[in-house]
Amino acid sequence: MRKQPDWQPTVTRAALKSRAQQSNFVRGFFAQRDVLEVETPMLGRCGVTDPNLDGIPAQVSALGVEGGWLQTSPEYHMKRLLAAGSGAIYQIAKVFRNGERGRRHNPEFSMVEWYRTGFDDTALMAEVSDLVCGWLNCPRPQVTSYRQAMIDWAGIDPFVIPEEELHQACRQWLEPEQLQDLSRNDCLDLLMSFAVEPNLGTRVPVFITQYPASQASLARISHVDGFDVAHRFELYIDGLELCNGYWELTCSDEQRARFDADNRLRNATGKPEMAVDEAFLAAIEHGLPDCAGVALGLDRLLMLKTGTRDIADVLAFPWERA
Repeated sequence: MRKQPDWQPTVTRAALKSRAQQSNFVRGFFAQRDVLEVETPMLGRCGVTDPNLDGIPAQVSALGVEGGWLQTSPEYHMKRLLAAGSGAIYQIAKVFRNGERGRRHNPEFSMVEWYRTGFDDTALMAEVSDLVCGWLNCPRPQVTSYRQAMIDWAGIDPFVIPEEELHQACRQWLEPEQLQDLSRNDCLDLLMSFAVEPNLGTRVPVFITQYPASQASLARISHVDGFDVAHRFELYIDGLELCNGYWELTCSDEQRARFDADNRLRNATGKPEMAVDEAFLAAIEHGLPDCAGVALGLDRLLMLKTGTRDIADVLAFPWERA
């Protein structure tokens, strides 16, 4: 007898209702602030170079172009709108990342991403607080630097610790032969995931700021207390990362250099090199306005609202039932 597929959803009707209420809350939040809702492609011609993200390729044949990518974020297309004069914009989007399935991850998930012209990272953090605390009815976040969080919870200073000591700090999670292939940033990410993150936001929400410049991605960099740090922030509540925001880089030459560095790292770690999104770089060169942007995970926000620790409880059909 053929086994019947598990067709039923993993979500309750109460969670479905809460998701609908959350969407209404988010749209009302931005309507009050005159931030324009937009839609951009979920299927694009280019993926991303970020060595920490694996996109999902698509088999597309149209207008002489073969292949494509499900988008890991609407960022590049939204910045093209900003460069064309859209003003402040937001989007509720489905995005896709390969290899991600667990209690906090699903290959397809929902985020709200928005960009505020004339804002820096500090101003945007205040607006993130308004949205998150307004929906969750929780205290406003504290602010802690990446360096201080590492000192407090991992017992290391990430800016000065020698490589050998950094590897030593990671040995409780990996075998020595596994550590040999890890870069400095890989080790720091490991410590952040296992030693630091579980302790963040357990009493009140917390923003982590001033990440190392090597983890800037698309953020501006400043010199603070003798070190180059990124204008990047992440928000944590009960050990759960909710968002990633930047005071956005607006120099196309610097952005191209970072993409090239990404691809060199991908090659060094055995990942395929990714084509650079030339349309995105052309938009920045045309003139990306001074702005700050953030991507916030709506499924995780709903997990906090409903009190669950498993993302399947807020998704109608997670990957194994999709």
